[in-house]
Amino acid sequence: MTGTTGKAVGAAPAEEGRALPAPLAPAARLLPALGAVYRAQLSRARVARIPLLFVATFQSIGIMILMRGVVDGGSEARAVVAGSAVLVVAFVALNLLAQYFGQLRASGGLDHYATLPVPPAAVVLGAAAAYASFTVPGTVVTAVVGSVLFDLPMAHLWVLAAVVPLAGAALSGLGAALGLLAPRQELATLLGQLGMSAALLLGVLPAERMPAPIALARDLLPSTYGVEALARTFGPSPDWAAVGLDLAVCAGVGVVSLAVATWAYRRAAVR
Repeated sequence: MTGTTGKAVGAAPAEEGRALPAPLAPAARLLPALGAVYRAQLSRARVARIPLLFVATFQSIGIMILMRGVVDGGSEARAVVAGSAVLVVAFVALNLLAQYFGQLRASGGLDHYATLPVPPAAVVLGAAAAYASFTVPGTVVTAVVGSVLFDLPMAHLWVLAAVVPLAGAALSGLGAALGLLAPRQELATLLGQLGMSAALLLGVLPAERMPAPIALARDLLPSTYGVEALARTFGPSPDWAAVGLDLAVCAGVGVVSLAVATWAYRRAAVR
């Protein structure tokens, strides 16, 4: 009995000295994780994306100069200026974000984010917000230049503070979803460019000159409601109820598109 007791006592320190697995750190909360991803994406893309922002801005200004020889004023001029301003958002938030997530998926970069204790929504929202942030200067410059070209009032350009984030959210979610769902990186790039071309053709051209089927496709494009909201503010007496309704629809589409992009991220990260 004594030997048995001594053996038991001697075994106790060995059990106590065994290393236990360390507990996992708690998952990061959404807002702090979103801020961290946003800052990381913003600092990473700052150098690479600024030249592309200039391209997007000059492209939109060039389109307005070309349309100046066709459109004199009125509702058509308002549509051209509003569509060209939102086109800057489409170029960066839709086209470039689709390419980014397509490249991230093809290169295995999603595995890096999958190992971090970061909610999937924070990754999608952080990247979308960072890319949309680059569109603010170009959108403002395009709207101001267009107002001068077509002699439109600039008193209500403050509505861009709502149009840019809401249209940017809708287009960023769509761009991220295209990049994450595309089976190949080249296809993601193609889909992003096609989406930007749709924003160009359906957003810049006046709606009253479009055939009925094309007008229906225009209503399905997320950026259309941001274009309509901005175009209404160029009128002599804006219908603010209609502006608010357009922005509300744009916000709803943005929530849906970002939710789809989050689902697409989860789907791509586990494969």
